[in-house]
Amino acid sequence: MEIALLNKIMDLLWDAICVVDTEGRYVFVSASYERIFGYRPEEVIGRRMIELVHPDDREATMEVASAIMAGQPQSHFQNRYIRKDGSVVHIMWSARWSEPDQMRIAVARDITALKRAESMTAALHAISEAAHTADNLPALYEEIHRIVGTLLPANNFFVALYDPLHGELSFPYFVDEHDSAPPAQSIDSGSLTAQLIRTGQALLVTPGAPSDPSLPVIGSDALHWLGVPLCSQGCAVGALVVQSYSDATRYTEADKELLQFVSTQVAAAIERKQAEARLHHIARHDPLTDLANRDLFHQQFEAALENVTRFGGNLALLYIDLDKFKQVNDRFGHHTGDLLLCEVAQRIRSHLREGDVVGRMGGDEFVVLLCRLQSVADSIQVAEKLRAAINTPFQLADRTLHASTSVGVATYPLHGRTSRDLTRAADAAMYQVKKEGGNRVRVAILTDLADDGERSSFASPH
Repeated sequence: MEIALLNKIMDLLWDAICVVDTEGRYVFVSASYERIFGYRPEEVIGRRMIELVHPDDREATMEVASAIMAGQPQSHFQNRYIRKDGSVVHIMWSARWSEPDQMRIAVARDITALKRAESMTAALHAISEAAHTADNLPALYEEIHRIVGTLLPANNFFVALYDPLHGELSFPYFVDEHDSAPPAQSIDSGSLTAQLIRTGQALLVTPGAPSDPSLPVIGSDALHWLGVPLCSQGCAVGALVVQSYSDATRYTEADKELLQFVSTQVAAAIERKQAEARLHHIARHDPLTDLANRDLFHQQFEAALENVTRFGGNLALLYIDLDKFKQVNDRFGHHTGDLLLCEVAQRIRSHLREGDVVGRMGGDEFVVLLCRLQSVADSIQVAEKLRAAINTPFQLADRTLHASTSVGVATYPLHGRTSRDLTRAADAAMYQVKKEGGNRVRVAILTDLADDGERSSFASPH
């Protein structure tokens, strides 16, 4: 009678009582074991305890078990178990060894909610700190990935951002064991990510069980897919997504709530870093054409010179000035003049290789830095190509305009070894073209420098 009463009392306890033999096999568990671990008592009796422990915690668990059996009771040991449904549960154990019975007796307390709260608080602090300390957006995305990984499985993780101006989704951060980052896609593409952002609702998809049956399960071949929107001022501006290709890693409603909880902080962190990036970009680029401004172009010029000085090679500086640009402003107005400058900038940029640099010095003057040249002839060929491109008529608003340009060319090391010398040489060659009627390319020669020595629109550092 007393044993039956004791069993009833143990079954009423919120914590689970477990008894394990010398081989680590369960010989008794109380009724609360099922609530905590998901298994009925008869499903675990005879099974080895270590089989249910999270794989990452098994070694530490065996070490503590050995210490307990050696007569060292443990009162606050913590580890993780895999529940019957595949989710992870955090346990705090109080355990001791009964030498006469040759049994390990332990009390298991479910501290998953406590651990989750601690993790969420730590994650919020970490995201806030990352927003201030990350050097740039890619570094911030990487740190967000690491932080999310402390909350739930995130081996496959990506950030999607929505551009309402173009109706497109981009994937600036994408880590996946199977796929590379997808190209930008329309918000109407029908992918899970697009659907999530359009509805502004978190989406949990598991085999045969989407969180909202009205949403098509397309756009992903992952078995388990969890995405939450990144919201700003009540609108979805992006998404955080984790996915899994195996039943070994599953996501639950609790995981969805967890990711939603941190998403607000993540959205704020991304917006902060985007604002910083915009300000940094504005400070280094011409506001009209978005080309490098004087300061940025000079930095890139000096870096290129240092590179060829150390490792050898050639580079060329092209100084480009539109012919009779003032007449465009006087005849058609400054708005049309600005449109022409923007179109000229775009044509120059589209005819250059990756690694070449183009900047606007102000007014109608542009500079181009050609890196990794094989010969001086290459620079002349590029300059002629740019001149021809600018000679092609421009369709601006309701009128067609014709433009021409004067181009001066200076090469390293033939015409100088410093930015100042090369700039003076290219500028002087361009000015000579102007005096001769414009619409030509001229390579700098020494007589140009002698005739026009001190004229330079672009000097070395302030």
